[in-house]
Amino acid sequence: MARPGAGFREAFVEADGFHIRYMEAGPAEPSRGPALVHLHGAGGLRLSPGHDLLARRSRVIAFEMPGFGASAENTRSRSMGELAATMGRAIAALGLDAVNLWGTSFGGKVALFVAAQQPERVSALVLEAPAAIRPEGVQPPAGTPEEIARRLYAHPERMPPAPPVDPEIRAKVARLTGRLRGPDRDPEIERLLPALAVPTLVLFGTMDRVIPPDMGHFYKAAIPNCHLVFVYDAGHAIATDRPEAFDEVVADFLERHEAFVISRAETVIHP
Repeated sequence: MARPGAGFREAFVEADGFHIRYMEAGPAEPSRGPALVHLHGAGGLRLSPGHDLLARRSRVIAFEMPGFGASAENTRSRSMGELAATMGRAIAALGLDAVNLWGTSFGGKVALFVAAQQPERVSALVLEAPAAIRPEGVQPPAGTPEEIARRLYAHPERMPPAPPVDPEIRAKVARLTGRLRGPDRDPEIERLLPALAVPTLVLFGTMDRVIPPDMGHFYKAAIPNCHLVFVYDAGHAIATDRPEAFDEVVADFLERHEAFVISRAETVIHP
């Protein structure tokens, strides 16, 4: 079986003085609707089976945000809003006038800022276990690879071993995310949510051990055009834990926006 992301190709774009890596895949012919742009979580860019499934029908662009992975240390981005502005400029530098935007965990907060800063560019917003609103004292996954896996996945025993991470990269990323993470209840982001007009899908796994799934109700109450879906038997990393379910619900939402309704009696989302 091919590793996740094997069909993606690497490229780079310049934005705000950053040399930003991204991975891209999708149909050879122009796809229906805008490209799907992904902003990763605090662990960095790691392509999942969910990326592969979504790339069967849409152009998928997964950015590695400045300061993550092998990129140079990012000491310039002083806030999530600044990082979001950089990613908005990276999207524009690729010539994308309109995109569907998908943010995972830490990247969910970045994606919310991008949508607020450039509402004319974001056609739809997908927030996978977003970390923009958190219960007091929640900490990101840390420890050994096994300890991190137990918090990220509903069934860590099914996951292949995580590739080793260079300690210097881990420390560099920790400095960046620690600086940008912000308060658990960030008044700046919560002020933005009621004015967010973009169609929004929020997904939480029912077995999320990083952020309690009930936090999804805050987004549902605050964002005017928000759909909330709980994915059965999924942890924090939904696109890895339940890729078929993730693909089904996200693709349906991106196609239908306001008309999005899960109306079938039995689906892979709620088996």
